[in-house]
Amino acid sequence: MIVISNVHYPPESTREIAKRYLTAPALPDYITKKGPYVSSSTEMGIHSITYYEMENHRLPEALQAIGESLSIYFGVPGYTYDIKPYFELEEGLGILGM
Repeated sequence: MIVISNVHYPPESTREIAKRYLTAPALPDYITKKGPYVSSSTEMGIHSITYYEMENHRLPEALQAIGESLSIYFGVPGYTYDIKPYFELEEGLGILGM
């Protein structure tokens, strides 16, 4: 399964985001991180997406760890994020009772 984080912040906060990113603690070994992948626009500012892979049974503790890793940016002006788990199709169908 994967968890995807979406992060947004204004361009003027880039320096502070980068400074905190470089000092962020590592995620636990049971989470494989891909990204962050970053894009920008004049209307929406900076947007980054990060993919986190883990075993299904690790989801609760992985969400906790990912949330804690993103909380180091609290206080940066304009910083927002969301975290969403995504299931493989077969898993999703099972959740729906199919």
